[in-house]
Amino acid sequence: MATTIETSGEFAGWTTWKEEPFEHDTAGPFYFKVDEKGPVAAFRVTRKHMNAGGVVHGGCLMTFADFALFALGHDAMEGSYGVTVAFTAEFIDGALEGELLTARGDTLRKGGSLSFVRGIIHGEDGRPVLNFSGTIKKLRKPA
Repeated sequence: MATTIETSGEFAGWTTWKEEPFEHDTAGPFYFKVDEKGPVAAFRVTRKHMNAGGVVHGGCLMTFADFALFALGHDAMEGSYGVTVAFTAEFIDGALEGELLTARGDTLRKGGSLSFVRGIIHGEDGRPVLNFSGTIKKLRKPA
């Protein structure tokens, strides 16, 4: 899948998938990069991410976690297109408007067509917000 590197703003130098309209335009935008600690995904919480209770909507957190599955397991995908075939999440704490959320984790196993990834979304202060894991299936890119 084609990636785009941001050239300006808070996420200059970070990578995104602009061809993913839901994750980039509607729910996100979400970003990822590889730093000295390994792969990391991130986004800045805005008003559109909030629920009526004053914290980030659970659906938004799960969408970001799904994005993070692919960001964290990007190398395992070897440039292939993929879909999430299994996903689990546990909500740990709320996240607030304006907060930078990051996700880190690892690929537990990379197989021929399936990869198993897990991670944790953290708030700016390092507190865990959401624990997640999922299975990605590699597919041939649609025509």
